[in-house]
Amino acid sequence: MSNRLMLVIEDPQVLGRVCGPNDANLKEVGGLLNSRVFSRGNEIFLESQDKENFPLFKNLIEQMTDRSRTNDLEKGYIQSLFKSINPRESLDQEDFSQCRIRIPGSDSELYPYNEKQASLIRMMDEQDMVFAVGPAGTGKTYLAIAQALKEVLQKKKRKIILTRPVVEAGENLGFLPGDLEQKLNPYLRPLYDAMEDLLPNDLLMRMSDNNLFEVSPLAYMRGRSLKNCFIVLDEAQNTTQSQMKMFLTRLGEGSKAIVTGDITQIDLPSRKRSGLVHACEILKDIDDIGFCHFDKSHVIRSQLVKQIIMAYESEEK
Repeated sequence: MSNRLMLVIEDPQVLGRVCGPNDANLKEVGGLLNSRVFSRGNEIFLESQDKENFPLFKNLIEQMTDRSRTNDLEKGYIQSLFKSINPRESLDQEDFSQCRIRIPGSDSELYPYNEKQASLIRMMDEQDMVFAVGPAGTGKTYLAIAQALKEVLQKKKRKIILTRPVVEAGENLGFLPGDLEQKLNPYLRPLYDAMEDLLPNDLLMRMSDNNLFEVSPLAYMRGRSLKNCFIVLDEAQNTTQSQMKMFLTRLGEGSKAIVTGDITQIDLPSRKRSGLVHACEILKDIDDIGFCHFDKSHVIRSQLVKQIIMAYESEEK
C-alpha cells in the first residue's frame, strides 16, 4: 500500500504554473520521483512507497511554487532543481543557484544538469579559453552556444563566430552547389539548431541581419585576427595539430574561445593525430585555460543515448 502526501496551493494562477499545461510539470516531477503525482482542486498529491521521496517532493513543490509567483516553469528548470535538492545527485544547491545562463531577449534560462555542466558554465564565465571534451549528449556544444548568445546580446562581445573542421567523405567542398553558407550548412546545422532552440525566430533574424554571427570553415580562419569575438570551435576532434595551433593563435584582444569535441569520434585518417587530443596534452598546465572533461555518466540527451555509448565502449574493450 503506497503512502500519500498532500500539499495545498491557494493561488489559482500559481497552481496553474506549478502544474503546467495538462499537468505536464507534475508528470515530470512524478517521473523524477518514479511515483504518482497528481492534482485535485488546489491540492497536489504524491503517492509513493519510498519514504525518501516525501521530503524531496515537499521541497521541490515549495521551490517550484516560489518561482511560479513570477515565472513560468520549464522542464529543464525542474530537472536541475530536483538534482540540486536530491542528496543522491552530484549537483549541489550552490551550483544550481549560481551557475546558470540567462539569454537577453529570450525566455531561455539554462540550468546545469550535473556538476560538470556547472563547472563548464563557471569556466566560460571566468576564462577566455575553455576546452569541453566528452561524448555526444552531454550538452557541451549547447551550453557553448548559449554562453556565446548571452555575451553578444549583453554587448560584452562584438559577434559570434561558429566554426568546424570540414572532414569530407569523397566530396570536395568547392564542388558542392550554392554559396559558402549553403555549402557549410550540413556541417554547421547542429550549431544552427542550438541557436534556433535558444532564441525566438525574430531575434535570430535580427542578429543575422546585423551580422552578429558568422559561420566559417576552420580552413578559412588562417590569417585572421579575431578581436572582441566569441568563437565556438565544434567537432574539434577532427582538427589536425597544425589546424588546432592555427585556430588557437587567431584569438585577438577581448576574444573568448570555446573548443568542444568528442575524442571517441575522430574521423581523421589514421596517420593523422587529432589536434584536440594533442592540445589537451600540451596545454593542460596553463592556468588561464579551462578544461572540462565529460564522460558517459554526464550524458543528458536521453537514457537511450547513454546506453548506446556504454554498449560501444564495452565492445571496444
